[in-house]
Amino acid sequence: MNTPTNIVAEIAAGNGLSLAQAAKRFPPYRRGRPCSPSTVFRWCASGVIAPDGRRVRLEAARLNGRYLTSEPAIARFIAAQTPDEESTPRLRKTPARRRREAERARRELDKLRL
Repeated sequence: MNTPTNIVAEIAAGNGLSLAQAAKRFPPYRRGRPCSPSTVFRWCASGVIAPDGRRVRLEAARLNGRYLTSEPAIARFIAAQTPDEESTPRLRKTPARRRREAERARRELDKLRL
């Protein structure tokens, strides 16, 4: 894992969180189940795909055989995944919507051919 210098400074300043502590900072997921420390580790190791296609990782540093992160790193992780309103990609069309639009275009072409 890549270790940015600001996460090291935050941990050295006493703001380090274990991955189990960090997991408690996230709201529950499906069926009210809490976030797992293994999920937080996966976010550190593999990251997640942001809406713009970038891979975003939760910053963490290894100390004495365990990984630590920080509250500011969690905030940066969340912010990096949140798209700007201006750069938000358009919603993809559902198959039903594409079908309706294609059907409407076919009817318009049929009218023009007459």
